[in-house]
Amino acid sequence: MAKTLEHITIGLGADAASAIVEILKKHLADQHVLYVKTRNFHWNVTGLHFAQLHKLFEDQYGQLAEAIDSTAERIRMLGSAAPGSMSEFLGQARLREHEGQPPKAKEMTSILLADHESIIRQIREDIGVVDDKLGDVGTADFLTGLLQDHEKMAWFLRAHLE
Repeated sequence: MAKTLEHITIGLGADAASAIVEILKKHLADQHVLYVKTRNFHWNVTGLHFAQLHKLFEDQYGQLAEAIDSTAERIRMLGSAAPGSMSEFLGQARLREHEGQPPKAKEMTSILLADHESIIRQIREDIGVVDDKLGDVGTADFLTGLLQDHEKMAWFLRAHLE
């Protein structure tokens, strides 16, 4: 028999764990959209700062891949299956894909920065919900680590635009 949230006894009720999983699924979806967008920009960046941005985008999609894995594992720790299809990710993501012709390098950087800043704002909000309302300090700590990672990636992108 497959485990359900009711069979996990880690000090969280099934309703709280379910609500936390839904929050994490949205973050997982946003991370996937940002990962694909960053990878796309890595492949298609051109211009004067090609080498720097090509490497920066590669570093960042690598960091996003680690965040994706950690987020999926956190969902599993809470007793739920992690979503794993692009249609699921696109259905839950708050970020949007970048379709069509790749923008110029500066616009790529601005788009990625805006997405990281959006994620940062959402994580700040979700930390309060997860910790204060749902009583899960472990996931709040996990989200704090994600927050710091996104803040650093945003800082690097912002530095390229200054």
